[in-house]
Amino acid sequence: MTRAAELLARATAELIAADVPDAGRDARRLLAHVLKVPPGRLTLFLPEPVAPELTVIFNALIARRADRVPVSHLTGRRLFYGREFLVTPEVLDPRPETETLIEAALAEPFGSVLDLGTGSGCILLTLLAERTQAIGVGIELSEAALNVAFWNRNALKLEPRAALEQGSWYEPLSGVDERFDLIVSNPPYIALNEIHGLAPEVRDYEPRIALTDEGDGLSCYRAIIAGHGPFLAPGGRLMVEIGPTQGAAVSALMRQAGLDGVRVISDLDGRDRVVSATAPAKSGL
Repeated sequence: MTRAAELLARATAELIAADVPDAGRDARRLLAHVLKVPPGRLTLFLPEPVAPELTVIFNALIARRADRVPVSHLTGRRLFYGREFLVTPEVLDPRPETETLIEAALAEPFGSVLDLGTGSGCILLTLLAERTQAIGVGIELSEAALNVAFWNRNALKLEPRAALEQGSWYEPLSGVDERFDLIVSNPPYIALNEIHGLAPEVRDYEPRIALTDEGDGLSCYRAIIAGHGPFLAPGGRLMVEIGPTQGAAVSALMRQAGLDGVRVISDLDGRDRVVSATAPAKSGL
């Protein structure tokens, strides 16, 4: 039997040869997954031999990663804001940049939240897990994606506080007299002419419907901002994740819609990542 350290070294070299970014990190994550050990404790197992059947599985996963299949699609899991979420090819892979939206949302109190285009549910469910008295609704157009959100909701035991509905943007709330303290969204914002420049892991394996509006990258923001009126409580916040070049355009849309306190929030790399605005308070309040 081959020692884990030797398998890891060979796998890392194979991924480097395939131009996979962070090859060493990905090889370690996949080996930890196969050995069923926490990634942070993998070093303790490196001197140990690996059973032949596990070696075959690991080598197969490395070959698929060399073809640029995302690690989350190989393991079926993705860590986001300290919690593990089920991830499938039907949902957008939760990314560290989206934690900027989480941090900004948690910076002020809220009792209710609406997540538009919820996908895996990672934004809605994280916010509710962090604010244990809050309730929320997630809306998703894709039935396959919504099934993933249901699984994650149930795994986090958030069924009593998180409702999930299928439909386009605010459509499932039509006729419902309900306003939210917070509306959040990470909509498809990649412009059609930018798709070709995406990393293969994103372009070839993530759901296109979650990546692009097939236009200028702003149409989803137009729909979200234009439709917020009946659903955002006075003084409530509307927050959307954006691409790093969209801050000015999305800010202008929010101001044109009569929202106050429009601001652009940067991620840890200093790139524009979130646009936040507040609904005017009712007169006399």
